[in-house]
This record gives sequence, structure tokens and C-alpha cells, in this order.
Amino acid sequence: MSKRSREEEAAAEARVEKKKEKKTKRRKTEDAVAQSETTTPGTATPDLTNGETDEDARKAAKAARKAARKAEKAEKKAKKQKKEEEAATDDDETAVVNGNGTSKQVEVAPAQPAASESEVAEFLKKSQITFIDETNTGSHLRPVMSFDQLQVANDALKPHFTAFKAPTPIQAAAWPYLLSGRDAIGVAETGSGKTLAFGLPCVNHVYSRQSGKKSNSIGACIVSPTRELALQIHEQLEKLASRLGLKVVCVYGGVNKDQQRATLDGASIVVATPGRLNDFIDEGSISLKRVSFLVLDEADRMLDKGFEPEIRKIVGATAGNARQTLMFTATWPQVIRDLAATFMNNPIRIMIGDNATGELRANTRIDQKVEVLDPRGKNDRLLELLRKYNSSRAEADRTLIFCLYKKEAVRVEDFVRSRGFKVAGIHGDLSQQKRMESLEAFKQGKVRLLIATDVAARGLDIPAVKLVINYTFPLTADDYVHRIGRTGRAGQTGESITFFTEHDKGLAGALVNVLKAANQPVPDELLKFGTTVKKKAHDVYGAFYKDPGEMKKATKITFD
Repeated sequence: MSKRSREEEAAAEARVEKKKEKKTKRRKTEDAVAQSETTTPGTATPDLTNGETDEDARKAAKAARKAARKAEKAEKKAKKQKKEEEAATDDDETAVVNGNGTSKQVEVAPAQPAASESEVAEFLKKSQITFIDETNTGSHLRPVMSFDQLQVANDALKPHFTAFKAPTPIQAAAWPYLLSGRDAIGVAETGSGKTLAFGLPCVNHVYSRQSGKKSNSIGACIVSPTRELALQIHEQLEKLASRLGLKVVCVYGGVNKDQQRATLDGASIVVATPGRLNDFIDEGSISLKRVSFLVLDEADRMLDKGFEPEIRKIVGATAGNARQTLMFTATWPQVIRDLAATFMNNPIRIMIGDNATGELRANTRIDQKVEVLDPRGKNDRLLELLRKYNSSRAEADRTLIFCLYKKEAVRVEDFVRSRGFKVAGIHGDLSQQKRMESLEAFKQGKVRLLIATDVAARGLDIPAVKLVINYTFPLTADDYVHRIGRTGRAGQTGESITFFTEHDKGLAGALVNVLKAANQPVPDELLKFGTTVKKKAHDVYGAFYKDPGEMKKATKITFD
């Protein structure tokens, strides 16, 4: 029975009670009069005085007033309930968006008609979306080509996307499968919108499992290779989850454990780096036993950094067969395939772009330039570029300068600052607070130049980076691709300028291949170093590393 029905019933009961009291009073008076008229002499007759009659009348009147007030109160509640129900109905047409402490009404666009088969085919072709599904169970799922086509557990999530024109290709392709509970592998370039591609299904999954109620257990876990990327993911997920009253926390190394431990109470979603997450698991501060939604973001990068044992440990601490597992990566090497086969359940692979092999490629929207020069001429050339680009570019445009080592980054930052440029730095020797301050100043446009080591080379979503300068070439061609991937994000164009010296000649062949694959010009000076490509070595074990997955299975010998 609804609240409104109960209140109406209470009002009716009050009216009936009032009528009963009036009848009782009338009956008492009539009985008293009749008894006085029939009393014989010598019989003790009760003396019904005016005082007693008045007292009964007062009691009856008081009871009547009380019943009337009760009925009136119930009627008001019923009217209020009716208004609330009407307001709730209106919420289907308007939604409240809460941002920075203010609220505004946002009209939700009317539902668009379903796209035809030809329109879907054209969209998939134009967006270069490829599905690889060995089970063929999800072939009927169409991409979400507009935000009004989203089917989520609570419509309060939809207004979050009013600032966006349309879903990115990875979002459009992944959402139908992820929202339906499928394991999935997303292979797409950096800056393609992968965070929201898994962020929306993550929040929707946890909310559905908790039935909108608060929970003291963690229901979803997102693992990322760096603390900067973890904080970025946390920031985006928090905006979504706060609309549904869900708490998202972020744990990472380099800061006080006690402070992070205090934030875990009441958390529904945790974003973490592998090392700190395993620390909390070992000490019992975090339990992943009820985690039924697991995301490995930048999975290839985590494996490159030697995190495979930590990843396997985290996976083993979750809900097992009841878990939905997602993996997002920029490449699709054999080591990633082997890992996916270990703990994913018939995943669908969603690939964005024309790179069917999944090999690492540079963004074709980035104009790449390589300058071969003497190491002693780097500083002068850097100043020339900064004067040229800072004077001609829009105020909001930013330049990101990469160095190879921490000490080199500090030296270059001091040099640029001494020449009158406003600059910030981010590298491993800085405290986490200083790194975040530099990053925020760069994002907000307070400084337009940021000097960084490879710690900031991947995953960070820094808007309006129009130029990337590689002051020193990285240790691998893969790192080069990740560096320049800070520009040309989300469908935008960008530019990169790389200083290449004789010290880097061992990587000339790999760089030439990257340039050719992206249809970029290859300078003759670079070709003089040769085009031989060295065998890829492991970050930790070098050229002597061998993937255990390559080993043949041991032959079992049985003795008679």
C-alpha cells in the first residue's frame, strides 16, 4: 500500500470516529431522559445534573476537534504527496545538473529514433570500429551513436554528458557490451575517451548491485600504472558517481598511508596503482572479495613496467566467476593476449582505428617533425621554438617539453625560467603535492610551459596541448609514441618536434618505422644513422628477458 493510500484511509477512519462519538453522546442523553421519566417513587434515581451533561458535551466536542485536526492533517499530507508525485513525473523531462556548488535546469533532448542498418554500418566504417567476438553472442548490439540512446539504471547520469556533442568511437562501441555485463578488451589510441568508456558502466554496475543503497564494501576496482593517471580517473569517476551518492576513493604511492586509509570507509569504487593497492590488501585495509567489476587501464604499460605479478594478485583477490573484467590498452601484443586469456571470460575485443594488428602506432593527426642536431645546440634551438610558438599561439594553447632524466628536467626548467618564461615542472624528485600543483597550473593555463619526464608521458588528459617538444629522445620508440600522444587528443590536431642526436642513433630505425607508419616525412639526416631495428628488451631484465608464456610445456615422464 502506498503512503498516499494510508493517509487517505487514516482520514476516513477519523471521520467515522467523529460520527460514533456524536451518536454515543446523543444516546447517553436520551437514555438519561427516559430513565428519569419512568422512575417510580422510593427508587434511587441517578441525578443527571447540568454539570455532568456539560462535561460530556465538552469531552465530545474536544474529541471531535481532535478528530477534525487529524483528518485535516492527513488531507494535507495527501495533497503534498500528490504534488511530489507530479514533480517526480516532471523530472523525466528536466534534469538537474550540479556543478561547482550550483544547480541549473538542463533540458534532456527527446529520444532519437533508432538508426537504420545502413547508418550503423556507415558509422562503424567512418569511426574505424572493429569487433572481434569469438562467441558471436553480442553481434546484435548496436553502438550508442548519441547520448539519448543510453540505457542506464538511473537517468541522473545522463545530464553529465550534456557538454559533449556525441560519444567517441570507443565509447559508442563499448557501452552496449559493457552495460550488458560482457568482459571486453578495448584497443584504442590515447586520448580517445577510454576513461568514460569504462567509467559510466562502472558506476552503473555498482549502483545496480547496491540497489541505490549505501554499502560498506567495495564493488568496483580500477587499476592504472601511474598515480597521475589514477588521480585523473578518480576525478572523472567522482563526477559521475556523486550523482548517485556513490563514494569513489583513490589510493597510490608516494603519500601517507594513514590519510588514504581514512578515506576508505564507505567507499564503493576504488581507483589505485598496483603497488599501493596490494599493500592495503596485505594489511587487511582493503578487501576485494565483493569486487564484481574490475578494470585494468593502460594494461600494456603496466606489463611493460613489470607489474604482471601485482596484477595477477589483484585479480585473484576479487570475486572470481562473478566478476566482469575490462582491459583497456593502446596495443595488443602477445603478452597482453596471454594475460587476457588467463582471467577473462570470452571477452569481446573492440578495436578503434585502421591498426588491425594492434601494434603501437602514432596518432596520424599529429604533425611530427624530427630535427637532427648537435647536443650542444639544444638549448638555443629550444629558445627559438619557444619564442616562435608562444608568441603566435592562442593564449589557451600549451607546450609540453619532455626530458629523459630528472636532473635534466630540473636543469632545463631553470634554464627556460631564467630566460623569462613562465614554466612549471613535473618529475619523480618532486613531492606528490608539488607535482599536482604543477599539473593543475598547466591545466588551468596559469603556466603555458610544462617540463616533464616520462612520468607524465601516458594517460594524462591535459587539454589544449598543441605542441610537444622532445628535448631528449626517450629510451624506446614506444615511449616516443606515448609522449607525442599528449597532443592531438579527442579528435584534435597537434604537433611534435623532436631533437635527435648522435647519442640516439641506435633508435633511428625504430623512429623511421614510426614516422613511415603515420605517413610522416623522414629527414635524410635521420636515415644516415641506418634503419636497423634492435630487438625489443624488457624494461627491467633487458635483452635477456624471456616471457614464461613462450616456454614449452614440460613433458611428463612415467616410470614403469
